[in-house]
This record gives sequence, C-alpha cells and structure tokens, in this order.
Amino acid sequence: MITIRDAVEKDIPVLVSFQERMAFETEGVVLDNQILTDGVKALFKDVLKGRYYVAIHNDKLIASLLITYEWSDWRNKTIYWIQSVFVDPVHRRKGVYRQMYLHIQEIAKKDVSVGGIRLYVDRTNLNAQVTYASMGMNGEHYQVYEWMK
Repeated sequence: MITIRDAVEKDIPVLVSFQERMAFETEGVVLDNQILTDGVKALFKDVLKGRYYVAIHNDKLIASLLITYEWSDWRNKTIYWIQSVFVDPVHRRKGVYRQMYLHIQEIAKKDVSVGGIRLYVDRTNLNAQVTYASMGMNGEHYQVYEWMK
C-alpha cells in the first residue's frame, strides 16, 4: 500500500537525492549538492515558497513532488504548480504519480482559494506527457518561455 503525506524535515536527504537523480535523468544536469540542499531546506523555513509531498511504500520514501504557488489575477485564486516530480524507477508505471496527483487535486478541490493545477514538462519527456494527459491535464493553452540566470 502507498500513502501520501506532507514531507517533513527528516525527509530532506532523500528529497535532495531524488532531485539530483531527476535532474541528471531528465536533463543530464549535475546539480550542486549544497545549493540544492539549501534550496530544499528553504521550503521548510518558508511555507510561502512551496510544499513537498512524498509517497511511502513499506516505510520507504519512493516518490516526491513539489507544489509552488502562482497568483492569478484573472481568477483571483492561487494556482498550484507541480514541480520536481521524482518516482523511484522501481516503482514507476505502478500508479504512484497518479496517487500523488489525485492527492494534490483533492486538496485543491477542497480549498476555495485554489483555482487549479499546472505543471511544465520537457518536450522530449514523452512518457510524462502521456501520464499527464491520461489524468485529464492538457498542454493546449500555454508554452513556457524562460530566462534563467
């Protein structure tokens, strides 16, 4: 059985490991461990930055995702952005992400201040795109552009 819960500070080493693995796997990027660790810790110090959720199976963390917040003046509501998704390869294609997404969606449905859920996906990550589409999400409206320092 898989359970979903808010991440807690004792999860930080696993969250850091998941993010290092995800960055390398999806983009071939090796993250600076200290910057990443400080970044993950920052979320626990300032809840306005976001919130991690984790999936647990047999008392072991097997997946994580991060929710950050965007204010929408059009909707007068907060939009949840799903980021930093990682599912341990052994547990992929078993509905773990689906359970996590449905957990977040349930939170959003119950909170009248939340207007919806968004995420971005690398154009080459076709498996992820199929997964997101199978849950009723679509990529029809927006394309993300960025400038990163």
